[in-house]
Amino acid sequence: MSLLSSTPAWGALSSLAESFKTEHMRDLFAADPQRAEKYSTSACGIYLDYSKNRINEAVFSALADLAQQQNVSAKRDAMFNGDIINGTEQRAVLHTALRNFSGEPVYVDGEDVMPEVLATQEKMKQLVAKIHSGEHKGYTGKPVKDVVAIGIGGSFLGPKIMSEALKPYWFKGIKVHFVANVDGCHIADVLAERDHEETLILMSSKSFTTQETLQNTITAKEWFLGEGGTQQDIALHFMAVSSNIKAATEFGIAEENIFPMWDWVGGRYSLWSAIGLPIALALGYENYRQMLDGAYAMDVHFKTAPLEQNLPMIMGLLGVWYTNFFAAQSHVLLPYYHYMRGFPAYIQQLDMESNGKSVNSDNQNIDYATGPIIWGSEGTNGQHSFHQLIHQGQILIPADFMLPLNVAHNIGPHHAMLASNCFAQSQALMQGKTVAESAAELQGKGLSDEQVQALATHKAMTGNKPSNTLLFDQVDPHTLGALVALYEHKVFVQGAIWDINSFDQWGVELGKVMGTQILDKLEDKQAECKFDASTNDLVKRFRQAN
Repeated sequence: MSLLSSTPAWGALSSLAESFKTEHMRDLFAADPQRAEKYSTSACGIYLDYSKNRINEAVFSALADLAQQQNVSAKRDAMFNGDIINGTEQRAVLHTALRNFSGEPVYVDGEDVMPEVLATQEKMKQLVAKIHSGEHKGYTGKPVKDVVAIGIGGSFLGPKIMSEALKPYWFKGIKVHFVANVDGCHIADVLAERDHEETLILMSSKSFTTQETLQNTITAKEWFLGEGGTQQDIALHFMAVSSNIKAATEFGIAEENIFPMWDWVGGRYSLWSAIGLPIALALGYENYRQMLDGAYAMDVHFKTAPLEQNLPMIMGLLGVWYTNFFAAQSHVLLPYYHYMRGFPAYIQQLDMESNGKSVNSDNQNIDYATGPIIWGSEGTNGQHSFHQLIHQGQILIPADFMLPLNVAHNIGPHHAMLASNCFAQSQALMQGKTVAESAAELQGKGLSDEQVQALATHKAMTGNKPSNTLLFDQVDPHTLGALVALYEHKVFVQGAIWDINSFDQWGVELGKVMGTQILDKLEDKQAECKFDASTNDLVKRFRQAN
């Protein structure tokens, strides 16, 4: 089987890209007054304007041909049907089942998984109600006021960042704190400000053996016992999301306080499972349920909308266009909303852990890029730092701008100023400024003609920098759920086109294994080190310092 880069659809796009490199979006907008209307669509409370992209009808048609050639729709249907699409681990990929409230069954290996999914949701609902009402009490009879959620990767990023994004919806009376880093400074700072009698520790680890998560939980247990609790009291103050019931109960967690996980849910897709329990505790179960409903609405849209109106398909195809045909090495996410400031970090894991691959489904080494570096920050802060590189740097960096039209704290002109900056940045990236326009601005400022021309070249910007703008009425739980699912499906589309497995992460596993091997040598100072010369020296220096 030939590699993707030698296929007809790929060749057609390569030719279009060469001819399109001389096209400027300024001219495209000037030639078509209806361009913004033609290249925009909406679904699930999200409006997508993708008109500021280096595309025309021929390019979009060729991208659609590529999607058809790569059987994206069939691969999508296989995922939703519970087929084993994670070939290296022989697993189905069914995070979508966790937000499926249609009443329809979802089968894995011939068994309907929905009864267990719905039972887990009901168990979460009941726990949240007991904690929020004060019915669940600690060993001294005090209700829970603080929840310390311990996890890492998807077990940490999803709950933390989604909770932050929905701060206006927080339940008053409960505070949720997140710990991931194995650096002892983090857990020490969080526990130092908690009253152990009013604190619930929620540990999330499918295996109950994740190194960082387990160590932080052990530290929390030592803190709890040191403050006056007993091993028996742990049952009222510690809960877990894990498949390893034996290890959790041996730790002291009551079996009824252990929530399940499934092999067909990857960590970076797990916030829809009981891993999302910290979100439900922070927001209330009904708000958490609205998140799931929003994601389900995007699932339905992804499955049913035609390509030209399908948000995940459009965004995925545009990503392939720039990554593979314009050598874009990164993609920046720019939420113009303070509470969504962590969103780029969440999508960073989702995208880079999924599609950072170099072998296709036929075990062939591939000769094309399979994903950009995802990064970003909240607007307007980035405008005063890294936007300089986007505007005048030599590397093409596509951007996604995000803005809610309404916010919880609409104080004076703040939101209008925020929106004006968001719209202006996307306009400036597209339009740029010519040397002649820069020179005209400098005329009459007392500069000589030579000074004007010299300075004008430094002030000029080529423009023609692509971006999407996503608008929402507001960032409520339903819309945020739909937005996360949109990016999940965008990543799926790109992985399907690149013919890679987006659902394993062997690059993560290698570091875990080697980290354990090195930890053994750090703890046993007499053990012989047989690593490379550099690692041996680093271990030696750490031993001497400790």
